[in-house]
Amino acid sequence: MNPTAIPVTVLTGFLGAGKTTLLNRILTEQHGQKLAVIENEFGEVGVDNQLVIAGEEELFEMNNGCVCCSVRGDLIRILGRLLKRKDRLDGILIETTGLANPAPVAQTFFSDDEMRAAFRLDAIVTVVDAKHVRQHLVAGDESVKQLAFADVILLNKTDLVRPAELDDLEARIRRINAVAKIQRAVNCAVPLDQVLNVGGFNLSRATELDPQFLDPEYPFEWAGAYALPGGAHDLVIGADDHPGPDHGHDHGSDGHAHHHDHGHENELDLAVVAVPSLAEADLAVARDRAVTTFGDWENRQKEGGTLSPGTTLHRLELADGKGRFKLAIPQPGFYAVFEQCSEVPLHIQVCGEVARPGWQQDYHAAHEHNDAVTSVGIRQEGDLDGTRLNTWISELLRTQGGDIYRMKGVLSVKGSNKRLVFQGVHMLFDAKFDREWGADPRTNTLVFIGKNLDRAKLTEAFEACLA
Repeated sequence: MNPTAIPVTVLTGFLGAGKTTLLNRILTEQHGQKLAVIENEFGEVGVDNQLVIAGEEELFEMNNGCVCCSVRGDLIRILGRLLKRKDRLDGILIETTGLANPAPVAQTFFSDDEMRAAFRLDAIVTVVDAKHVRQHLVAGDESVKQLAFADVILLNKTDLVRPAELDDLEARIRRINAVAKIQRAVNCAVPLDQVLNVGGFNLSRATELDPQFLDPEYPFEWAGAYALPGGAHDLVIGADDHPGPDHGHDHGSDGHAHHHDHGHENELDLAVVAVPSLAEADLAVARDRAVTTFGDWENRQKEGGTLSPGTTLHRLELADGKGRFKLAIPQPGFYAVFEQCSEVPLHIQVCGEVARPGWQQDYHAAHEHNDAVTSVGIRQEGDLDGTRLNTWISELLRTQGGDIYRMKGVLSVKGSNKRLVFQGVHMLFDAKFDREWGADPRTNTLVFIGKNLDRAKLTEAFEACLA
């Protein structure tokens, strides 16, 4: 172990468990350490960076949805920037979205040589909402993985649960993870030496939990490299116009279903990267470029649209899983296509003939989200009527509280020069005024995360609260 390596704490826990509360407690404590914070959110509107108390620490935010394979390029870039600081950091905190499996984040510090040398994964700290965690502890739920990989489990909101229930819950957690240290808390009030620099991460235990822990995880499931002439070629998705045993690539031939739910039905993400040659080293560089591309903004392509090689992620809009597009190749050479889902057939046609890949490979892409969980984000200027806002939120919690895992936001209320910060978990809701708006624009920012969310109704109801 490198004694000069910077310790990294991964802070995880299901939506609303209290991760931001713990983070703010760490940032405001007089511990004398220089820390950097990396945040990630699930949702189309970023809110958490407005909820974290400003301090001496550097704050980075990624809003791609999950710190996993698709944003690992972002994570590595940020960590690289931190290494270039003149003053040494005492530690780094990575707060993951409540829907994230922490394993891919931890994996980053073992799958890259530079990361392994410069950083030391100190511990995975999982914050648990003692009041609501039971309904999430079902087979395959991310909260189970968060508990299983934890080195420290902070059983939070214990004041909302009876002692007998708390004992039963702790016993249930012990059946999932018998070796983690469990700390009970209210408002995440624990000594910081119980969560920072605890030296708790054990690689051998992680590989026992997940034998593929050290296998790189990617945001794509298949890649193929083609020798293509310059010009415009047909890219055919989901249709096999030239049947035969030796063309294109074989999708799902192992008989196993693949799931990688960053996209949606009738959408397919692709990256096209120029490759100098089919040498292993060149293909590895192209793969890493594709990982970064998948973590960036996407360019939507409708039927008949044109794709070009480069650093743009192309999100293809399909009809019944099929579509035809143009692939513009600037000059003859090798080009690698990285495809999100290996079950969707892909063919490149050159002068009416199907091009065959000179190299192809399947990739491990085991990360998935529950499709039932979605987010609705609203960002709008204008002051809100406090009475109408309170009535709407109360009715929303009464009728849909069970389906709303998390809601949070920063609101502008008429008659107040301070921001109204609100956070909710299922039926529980809390709102309070914090700092003054000052020179910041009075913009309402809020996000709902849960099941059965109706975007149009939520937006309409919110707009009805405007003064």
